[in-house]
Amino acid sequence: MGLSMGKRAFAEFFGTFWLVLGGCGAAVLAAGFPQMGIGFVGVAFAFGLTVLTMAYAVGHISGCHLNPAVSVGLAVGGRFQWRDLPAYVLSQVAGAIAGSAVLYGIASGKAGFNVHAGFATNGFGPHSPGGYALGACLLCEVVMTFVFLMIILGSTDARAPKGFAPIAIGLGLTLIHLISIPVTNTSVNPARSTGPAIFEGGLALQQLWLFWLAPIIGAALAGLVYPILARQPELTVGQAEAQVSKAMRT
Repeated sequence: MGLSMGKRAFAEFFGTFWLVLGGCGAAVLAAGFPQMGIGFVGVAFAFGLTVLTMAYAVGHISGCHLNPAVSVGLAVGGRFQWRDLPAYVLSQVAGAIAGSAVLYGIASGKAGFNVHAGFATNGFGPHSPGGYALGACLLCEVVMTFVFLMIILGSTDARAPKGFAPIAIGLGLTLIHLISIPVTNTSVNPARSTGPAIFEGGLALQQLWLFWLAPIIGAALAGLVYPILARQPELTVGQAEAQVSKAMRT
């Protein structure tokens, strides 16, 4: 991509920081605000808008993955270098933790705040917003992440309409949240799950494994399926990765 890994890693850190602060912040600070709360719909749009805004802000720098599952799915699909995966994942997780720390600092400024009563964490069973069982939550996260990666792979394909990838990806994430907030509080992103879970602890931390396993499975499946479905011409990983970056900035 022509940019140093340091710059790309910082872009992933910053983008994931904004995703967690913006998306989880909307859930923690604004969703249930008396009489004027934004509710599930507002939170869903908040997550979609964080990705949309960061796609335009840093997509031309790092590709705007903001999500370990996205990085894995793109690597499986031949759009991203496997050797770059550790740096991206570490930056994404660090950004998510930093975003959660800022959110905690803001939220704890209100009298009566209890981080264990809900910090936008993900969960199943007793920790699922709607009380959904482990199997249902696993299926939901795998399928939602699969669809998310299919949207990303399709909208950044060289043959897709130019300039619309960030919009499709942001709206896709919004729709995913509209479907799955009641089930798992919507992860589809291991980094997004990790940051808040570290601060809430308890069940959120104990159940975190699911929100690494399921999104990565779903993303990897999409990375395998999309190239078959689209019948892409043979490209080097570098060429394919350049297409993703171009689609994010065009």
